[in-house]
Amino acid sequence: MAAAAVTSNGGAAAANGPAPGRLTSVYSEVQTSRLVHELPLPSVLRSNFSVEMCIRDRAGSCTSCPSPPSSAPTSPSSTGPPAPPRATPVSDRTPPPRHEIAKLFPNLFGQPSALVVPSAEPAATRPLKIGVVLSGGQAPGGHNVICGIFDYLQERAKGSTMYGFKGGPAGIMKCKYVELTSDYVYPYRNQGGFDMICSGRDKIETPEQYSANVSLDFKAFTTMAMVHFLFLQFKIYSEMIGNVMTDARSTGKYYHFVRLMGRAASHITLECALQTHPNAALIGEEEQLLLERDPHGNVQVAKIETEKMLIAMVETELEKRKAEGRYRASFRGQSHFFGYEGRCGLPTNFDSSYCYALGYGSGTLLQSGKTGLITSVANLAAPVEEWTVGGTALTSLMDVERRHGKYKPVIKKAMVELDGAPFKKFASMRDEWGIKNRYISPGPIQFSGPGSDDSNHTLMLELGAQA
Repeated sequence: MAAAAVTSNGGAAAANGPAPGRLTSVYSEVQTSRLVHELPLPSVLRSNFSVEMCIRDRAGSCTSCPSPPSSAPTSPSSTGPPAPPRATPVSDRTPPPRHEIAKLFPNLFGQPSALVVPSAEPAATRPLKIGVVLSGGQAPGGHNVICGIFDYLQERAKGSTMYGFKGGPAGIMKCKYVELTSDYVYPYRNQGGFDMICSGRDKIETPEQYSANVSLDFKAFTTMAMVHFLFLQFKIYSEMIGNVMTDARSTGKYYHFVRLMGRAASHITLECALQTHPNAALIGEEEQLLLERDPHGNVQVAKIETEKMLIAMVETELEKRKAEGRYRASFRGQSHFFGYEGRCGLPTNFDSSYCYALGYGSGTLLQSGKTGLITSVANLAAPVEEWTVGGTALTSLMDVERRHGKYKPVIKKAMVELDGAPFKKFASMRDEWGIKNRYISPGPIQFSGPGSDDSNHTLMLELGAQA
């Protein structure tokens, strides 16, 4: 991002444009400094580049791109149109096969993934009309994805227009949008939240919803359903847990039980445990009690306030032991739930750069006419300049579930892998943490100095960059 080239109107309306929802004139010094924070880009995005389709080996794995293999049932060296999917008999007891996804997405299924590579010649450009919508809960860096796309258009596809649909997918169906300009985008650079255009959880499913009138003649459309467990949430929750640990050391009379935001997957809990070293951490993938139940009428225990439930269970057990003469001490439990306060802080340097690269990379794919892809950035253990950028075929990530008698496409949840490096690291240390106080207080987010450009333990362990 060329920060010096960006001008601010102080958050007021531009002469002929809509007013953003924020006023930079009331920003804190930290917020203001983040507005002009220079963001590095992967070197492949700073020079001439082209977009190549993924090349596969005989096992179907991509040998050159940072994405998972696509759903294409093609020969190992094929980069042309995929062969039609073969029909497979389906019974009520057989999981829906891949050909169901092919029927749901006939124009996308089988396409290869893509990789942005250096090129001797500049890519051909043309003005684009881009629409963007946010979907799902807030995540750190969401605004920077939009800024990355916007800056790509300003720098590489001059004359382009970008629109933001307000309030999530409902904004598309109701045709509620705003044109994104330099003055409108500026107050949101490197800032938390999704309030530039706001988000929503509406789904576009019915024929009527698909035919909703959007009369802007788009050349490309980008939907962002942001990954929720980026570094910011880890840092905020870990800081708060570290504070509670220091309080426990100081008073010596409370046992603190902390529940963290999350659904079935325990990625946030695992990462916070690796950062802070609690005496105990319950990983839902190990404890069936904490997992969400299936949709067949079973009780969803995950909706119970488990931190309070565990305190009550401990109290009951200790009262029993007291009556038996096996426990003479006192127990006082303190419950905490850390949730929404972790979602919308100022993004870390890593989140800011990562999401900005995702946005800028999306611009390269859109300019190249690629669609049906999820922008991917890889090689994240290396400096930003060495990150790789590509696009993962959306259908390669899909599964299907039968709901209300119909097949529905879904992206499979990424659960904590009990045989993965992050969990193994945690498992190797938790016995010691359980009997010795090895608490760590990681402190607040830093924007300069030691640790300011760090990623997180989970990512580094998965990439093999941390012992």
